[in-house]
This record gives sequence, structure tokens and C-alpha cells, in this order.
Amino acid sequence: MIFGAITNSWRMQLESEELLALVGQAEARGAGHIELRQTCLGACESGEGDDWRPFMEGLEAVVDAYPNLTFDLAMAWPCLTRETDPQGEAWQAAIAGAKLVGGDAPQLRIVDPSTFAFPWETPSDIPEEAWGLVGLATEAARQGVILSMENSGQPIGSMAMLVEAVRELMPTEYRQFLGLCPDPTNHLRRFPDSTPLRDLEALPLDMLKIVHFKQMRDGNAIPTVDDGDLDCREMRDILTAKGYTGAAIMEIPPHADVFDNLEASYEYLSQ
Repeated sequence: MIFGAITNSWRMQLESEELLALVGQAEARGAGHIELRQTCLGACESGEGDDWRPFMEGLEAVVDAYPNLTFDLAMAWPCLTRETDPQGEAWQAAIAGAKLVGGDAPQLRIVDPSTFAFPWETPSDIPEEAWGLVGLATEAARQGVILSMENSGQPIGSMAMLVEAVRELMPTEYRQFLGLCPDPTNHLRRFPDSTPLRDLEALPLDMLKIVHFKQMRDGNAIPTVDDGDLDCREMRDILTAKGYTGAAIMEIPPHADVFDNLEASYEYLSQ
């Protein structure tokens, strides 16, 4: 797998440094992939919420400056609780941004920040608005863009059920473009008595589009991927056993020493 970084870890540094330079620091510490996260792109984005747009020229300059890195685009979008027009300007701009930065395998990661009263156990539990994913994922796939889903308010298994159900409603040739971004630590934080690594282990390989590593101790976030509440090395081993070769993003918290923490996280998972 390819160890990566995400730009929301650099909120502090983005106050005084350009995104292009920060990407270079991450590469120097061992990153092979960068997740370009909406709201943490500096001058490479504009607007907020429905009015957010990627600044294409700026993103193109970043990607062109680092030919040895791969990139994906990530955005928060309430696609589980609100319907979105797949032909609308906002969705088309997100797809265009993902295509610009993603090279031969462009990927748009969507995190819905909504929370829910209970875990979904059957498709009948899924909100009606969430079925709009059929159109969104089909439109992304039609343009060659992988769509990976995340929601910390639902267990990994419930999100897998959603993806399976949505895939069944998509044209056959597009179904493999839709998958998950599992984050077992988020799962454990929301459901402390659960076993997120078992849910991860149960996922088929073709559903794993990108993965997030982070760590906490006693329910509190720590600045590196290290020993803690989740066995991150076991998570690594599960992914390796599955044959996962995609990006493994260290979604570590913002910190003055974030690049030291990033490098320490890579070293920990390399042992």
C-alpha cells in the first residue's frame, strides 16, 4: 500500500505556508500520496458549503510539481441526508477537480458529516435521500471517477451494506467505481463496544478504495499513528493480506510538529 497524508492535518501550517510547499514537505518525509481535502487547500479553493469550488489552475500546479506523488480530492457533502443533482454545477466541479488531480485512477472521496440515531441494519433503515447516491456514483463513473464513501456516524459494515445496495441499482459496468473509505478508529470512537477491524476484514477487496489511519488512547486523539485503542498494525496486516495496494492516509491531527508526526507514523507502520 502507499502511505499518504491529508491536507487537513496542515491547518496550522496553511495559515502561513502555501499548499505546494507543504506537499513537498510531506513527500520529503515519505508520503507517496496526498489527499487534497476541501477547506484545507489554501489558495487552491474558493467558497464554502454549496458554493465551494476547487481552483483548477492552482491544483494543476501542485500536481505537476510532484510527478512522483499520487493525489485524490476529498470533500464533505451531505449526500446521505440530502439529494444532489448529478448534473449540477457543484457535483460537476467536484468531478472535474478529481479528474484533474487523479491521473489514471481519479478518485473523489465523499464524507457525509451527518450523524444518525442508530446503526443501519437493513436497507430499509437507509434514509430515502441516500439513494441519490445511485445518480451521483453513476455520473462519476461515467466520467471515469471512483467515488469512495465515508460517514463516521455509521459502522463500516452498515456503510458496506449501503454501497452494496446502491451498486445493485447502478449499471453493471459502473458498479466497481463505488466503494468505501473505511476509518476503523472513527468507527471505534462512535461505537466503543464494536469490533471495527472485524468489519474491515469482512470487506471485499473491490470495496476498498482508500483507507484512513489514525489513533486515540482512552478515546482521545493522539498526534501520531502509534499504539492505542485500535491495533493499527493489525489493520495494516489485514489490508496487506487482502492484497490492498491503494493509499493508506495518515489522518493525524493538526500540530506544530505535524511533519515529524507524519514521519513517525510511517515508521511505526513499517515495523
